[in-house]
Amino acid sequence: MNIPSDLKYTKDHEWVKVEGDIATVGITDFAQSELGDIVYVEVETLDETLDREEVFGTVEAVKTVSDLFLPLSGEIVEFNEALEEAPEKVNSDPYHEGWMIKIKISDPGEVEDLLDSEAYKELIGA
Repeated sequence: MNIPSDLKYTKDHEWVKVEGDIATVGITDFAQSELGDIVYVEVETLDETLDREEVFGTVEAVKTVSDLFLPLSGEIVEFNEALEEAPEKVNSDPYHEGWMIKIKISDPGEVEDLLDSEAYKELIGA
């Protein structure tokens, strides 16, 4: 199970990479393995400002559809359009080519509420 130590995590199995006031978000290796083959990623909240834990999109796998929850409050400024043509990138490379959105963070204090890699490993029993 790949759980990079330089990222932050949520209890909803999303990862967050914070660079200044921009956060890149995707789902974890654990989440993609639990979902199975991902066939579609939908994000209809581009250019919207949402609160932490609001639904920003969905990920559809062969057997299920799961909501995606915003890990930090802010404006969704970018969607990984490569996922429209190749949603399987979320399975093959969840932390790099499989990223989903970028957020302009509105409350930097929320970053402190995210899990570090050790706490996330405990959550999933890794």
